[in-house]
Amino acid sequence: MSRTVLPALAGAALLFAALESGARAADPTGDPAFVPPGAKLEKVVDGDRHDLIFAEGPVVTCDGVVLWSDITFTHAKKGPHGGLRAGHIMRYDPKTGAVSVFRSPSGMSNGLRIDLNCNLLAAEGADYGGRRITRTDLATGRAEIVAGLHQGRPFNAPNDITIDSKGRICFSDPRYLGHEPIEQGTMAVYRIDPDGSTHQIVTDAGKPNGVAISPDERTLYVVSNDNGQLDLIRNGTSPSTKGVMALLAYDLDAEGRASNRRVLVDYYPEDGPDGLVVDTEGNLWVAVRNQKRPGIYAYTPKGEEKAYIPTTIPTNVHFGRGADANLLWITADNSLYRIRVGKKGHHLQ
Repeated sequence: MSRTVLPALAGAALLFAALESGARAADPTGDPAFVPPGAKLEKVVDGDRHDLIFAEGPVVTCDGVVLWSDITFTHAKKGPHGGLRAGHIMRYDPKTGAVSVFRSPSGMSNGLRIDLNCNLLAAEGADYGGRRITRTDLATGRAEIVAGLHQGRPFNAPNDITIDSKGRICFSDPRYLGHEPIEQGTMAVYRIDPDGSTHQIVTDAGKPNGVAISPDERTLYVVSNDNGQLDLIRNGTSPSTKGVMALLAYDLDAEGRASNRRVLVDYYPEDGPDGLVVDTEGNLWVAVRNQKRPGIYAYTPKGEEKAYIPTTIPTNVHFGRGADANLLWITADNSLYRIRVGKKGHHLQ
């Protein structure tokens, strides 16, 4: 993130403080089966060069293109014509290196996923966003609303998405910023069934953020990153108290119901994780926002740390496909990174 943006984000100082130091030079460490010797983190899209604000939700489409969200924070920086920036979904073509805007406004999209039919799912947040889950046909560009209400009321700010082999969509609904009223009674994880019905399946995860389903679909992983604020921009200098900062696991039954909450990793009092993804062996690759040790942590399904990839403050991760299934794409600060690792990502397609 460029320094010109930071003065307008005084209320978010803790979130962005570590971005000032630039990319870290330290090499990855840990089990070479997870990160091979010589593996290097590469910045492939420089957010400053492309006038981007905050990168999130990378995803690789079925044809190998990388999409990610540029969350523009309407109070952070005006658009080129003086209006509020409306959020973008960005596009990077690894074959040509071309960077372009895939869609704008984005509905203030955050987490992105590709569904069983190679369509794009987007979790659209608040701050003038859609507060809904949308599906875009990547062949035609046409979008539809998958879910925008639960029990007749808008969601808080959908954040991250995961799917199962039956086409069910799970997404987290916390609230980190936005002027819109809060109309849901809790910050929860929801399941959307193929018939369009919505169901709260997790209500005890603190402030749910990243979500992922294990390859055997018996475990739902949920990140809680409770910064104690419902609007980190408009909170100004008001003090906040951190809540749960943890990587959680739940049992999933055949009907998609979650139970048996357990803590795999407790990060408190430091900041916890953001997004995460699983590999084919069920290991977790987690973007951890701990300012003392920011980066991507690789864990076993039981929460044992196996490798560490230092980055600036990261937001999310995603694996490539096909011959690049071991290529890990990372969003951190306002940029897009990649590194080749020793495991292959789990994809349903």
